[in-house]
This record gives sequence, structure tokens and C-alpha cells, in this order.
Amino acid sequence: MIKKEMIAMLLAGGQGSRLGVLTSKVAKPAVAFGGKYRIIDFPLSNCINSGVDTVGVLTQYQPLRLNTHIGIGIPWDLDRNIGGVTVLPPYEKSANSEWYTGTANAIYQNIDYIDSFNPEYVLILSGDHIYKMDYEAMLEYHKDNNAEVTIAVMPVPMEEAKRFGIMITDENKKITDFEEKPEHPRSNLASMGIYIFSWKTLKEALIVNAGQPALDFGKHVIPYCHKKGAPLYAYEFNGYWKDVGTLSSYWEANMELIDIVPEFNLYEEYWKIYTSSTILPPQYISEDSVIERSIIGEGSNIYGKVYNSVIGCGVTVEKGTVVRDSIIMNETYIGKECELYKAIVAENVTINDNVKLGIGDEAPNETDPHIYNSGMVTIGEKSIIPKGVQVGKNSVIFGVTAQEDYDNGYLASGKTLIKAGDEK
Repeated sequence: MIKKEMIAMLLAGGQGSRLGVLTSKVAKPAVAFGGKYRIIDFPLSNCINSGVDTVGVLTQYQPLRLNTHIGIGIPWDLDRNIGGVTVLPPYEKSANSEWYTGTANAIYQNIDYIDSFNPEYVLILSGDHIYKMDYEAMLEYHKDNNAEVTIAVMPVPMEEAKRFGIMITDENKKITDFEEKPEHPRSNLASMGIYIFSWKTLKEALIVNAGQPALDFGKHVIPYCHKKGAPLYAYEFNGYWKDVGTLSSYWEANMELIDIVPEFNLYEEYWKIYTSSTILPPQYISEDSVIERSIIGEGSNIYGKVYNSVIGCGVTVEKGTVVRDSIIMNETYIGKECELYKAIVAENVTINDNVKLGIGDEAPNETDPHIYNSGMVTIGEKSIIPKGVQVGKNSVIFGVTAQEDYDNGYLASGKTLIKAGDEK
């Protein structure tokens, strides 16, 4: 019988609704990041760099691009005869078909998959964080403490602690209590949503709690293990870790890559981040172009000026155009004499000549101020912006738009322009 010491289960089914139109057609873990990567590349690369060669990827929402990207796992050296990477969507059972209703329910529905490897330990990961972490070191810590559950935690400023699940520990880092988003936190150790379980313990917790609606690790599984007296330990992580769940944190994480000394370094030899890359021609930078402090993806053609921005693969920036403090994703075309300030432009967008994005004073977004804020302009994938229009801040555009969609050629700050049929 196959026996793997530890296998990983990567939760990649989330919609990521706080990323607005960026995730209307694609699962959050498949959103482009850093010029050539997708968010899921980070946990997958961590797995292979940590010696974890069996990964189940649990997909659900808009999985097509994610499935295509992962393929059979070649870029991460996860194309194995035994183990490797397996995409695990919800499937129809004889009686009924069930969506995954909660993080732990997704694992519960795949008990047979886990059992087929007869693992000693199961590593639970989330597919939407940017970080580098050695899971092997965490496993050693789990074993050294004879733990049944080890939760990766990160110290956060006390005033931010109320936004997280908080672990209260004794002097040996054994977890004595935990609180979900407490009003008055008793500790600043925030759960990172990364867990190592002894499989026997996890399996029992999943089966006993299977009837819970939206079976969840934080709400059901971990409290059950704690109540039963299973030893729970906190594993403290002090490296770079970013939850890119909002547009502003997504923008910040991209911008941090282009700092003179980036806090998160994509260029380290010993801990590479791998991605699936269709072979593209090299970048072309014309003699008149200017590029300062930016990342430019493969196959991009730059004729204009790019400052402090992250440009994906296969992007064209035409002559006379200025792009500042922006993220432009793959295969987007930006015409001549445009100005883009603090824009997030998704994949396959066409911006015609003389367009200005991100101008004027700020105003709160009229439909989703909690999503579209921080002075950004967000353009959903495959959108078309007609020539000569001007767009204010905290605005969002999605769909094939025409001149008549803009009031006198202008979309004011805080406006939402989503063409019917494109938001679904």
C-alpha cells in the first residue's frame, strides 16, 4: 500500500468577492500576480520546495483557468506517478451532488483521496496568500511537540488582532484557547489558515462533525479537537505573508515587489517560485520608452513610459502613453497617448488611444465602496475602453463599453460601469 508521510490539501475554491470584477470570471487563486505568476503558484512552490510531493487542489468557483494553469503539475515538478498534483472539484455522488459548503467540508468530501495515500499527517493550505514557507520545518515542530494539531500563527499589531482568529498560548506555545475576531484580543498571534493535523485526529473530527452546516476548521474542527484534549500547538512564522484578499492589499503586494530592496524577493536561488509559462518572445523596449522601478513580463512591447508598475506578459503600451503606480495583467493592449494612474487592469483588456484613467478628486464608489477604494481604477477582464474617454478614481469598468456609456466622454470618480451580462 502507498504510504506518504504528509500530503497537502490546498483550498482553492474561493470566489474572492472582495477583489470585485477581478474575480467575476476566475477563481481568486488564479488571479495574475507579479507580472508572470498566479496567486496559487506560491503555495504550490512552497510544497515542492518543502519536499511535499502530493497535493490535492480543491476547486469549485470558476475553475477553468485554475485547472488549465495547474495541468498535470509539470512546472512545480508535481507530475508524479504516485502522488503529484490532483485537482479535486466537487463531484456527483450516487444520491446527490454536493457543493463544498465550508473549508472543512471540502476536506471531508475527499477523505477517500487522502486515505489512498495513508498519510501520517495532512497539511491544510489556502490558495490565496503570498508567502514563502518551509512546511518541513513546521512538520518537525509538530512532531517534536507530539502535537495532533499545529496551527501556523503570525504576530500582528495588537490593534489589528480583532480582524483575525487569535491563538492564546502558554510559554511552550501550546494553545490554551482561541477566539475568532475578538473585540478585546488577549494575544496577537493570528492564525494564518495553515494547519498540520495528524490524519487520525483530523479524520475523526471531520466524521463526527460532518452534519454541521458549512463545516469549517476555525468554527468546528479545531474547537472539537481542543475540547477532546488533543494537544494543539502554535507554530510562529515571522516571514513575509500577505493575504491579497482586497484590491488595496493586492495592489500593495504587487508594489512591494518593485521596492529597491523588496521585502518579498522573487529572485532567490534557493526558494524559487515556479509557474506555468507558455513560451513567449522576450520583451521589446523601444528606444524612446522609459521604464523606472517596474516589472515587465515576457512578450511585452513597451513604446511609452512606465513608472513604478507591474506589467504582465504579452502587454503592449503604445507611444506617448504614461503608466504610473499600476498593475496591468497579461495580454492587455494600451493605445497611444494614454495616462494611467493607480489602475488595476485585468487580462485581455483593450484601452484605446487618448484614454485617461484615475484622474480628478476622489469620491466613494457608488455601489461597493468597501471594494473599490484607495483612489484606484479597476478594469475587469476583456473590457474595452473607447478612445478619448476620461475616468475618475474609485471607479470600476467591466464589459465592452462604447462612447455613449460615458457622460460627455467622462466617467466620474466613484462610478460603476458594468455592462449587463458581464457581471455574471
